[in-house]
Amino acid sequence: MSGLSGLSGLRSGEVASAAGVNRQTLRYYERRGLLAEPSRTPGGHRLYPAETVTALRVIKAAQRLGFSLAEVAELLDAGRYRHRGRSGSELAQRAAVRLAEVQARIADLTVIADTLRAALDAGCADLIVCASQPGCPLPFDSAADSDGDGQRSRLAPVLTC
Repeated sequence: MSGLSGLSGLRSGEVASAAGVNRQTLRYYERRGLLAEPSRTPGGHRLYPAETVTALRVIKAAQRLGFSLAEVAELLDAGRYRHRGRSGSELAQRAAVRLAEVQARIADLTVIADTLRAALDAGCADLIVCASQPGCPLPFDSAADSDGDGQRSRLAPVLTC
């Protein structure tokens, strides 16, 4: 920790470097309320507590897991104030929802990958020619546009041209 005029803390550059972000990101998160406003030296330099590095790492990890900054802010807030009568773990609930979304995307991507592999294996070189072949693996027909109960599949726009 730096010692400036009896104050202790980390300067913006030190925090940003330790957390692997740039100073603009640090200030942006501060403006968004994700980080507490730091104390300042008599000269106006920001001094952050060492825990800020951990908070930044948590924010970046949550973003990599697909949480928006608004969701991260809500999760951080819920963690800070969970003693105010909130029942259950908001993180667990949101993580379960995010996991379900990721699993659905993986399933969609698996279908896409399998279809592309089939197209490559079939030697599809031209969409028009391939579509006119009875064994064409690409889902050009209306059956491929629904998910079995008459609803349009999320994949249909991706897989049909």
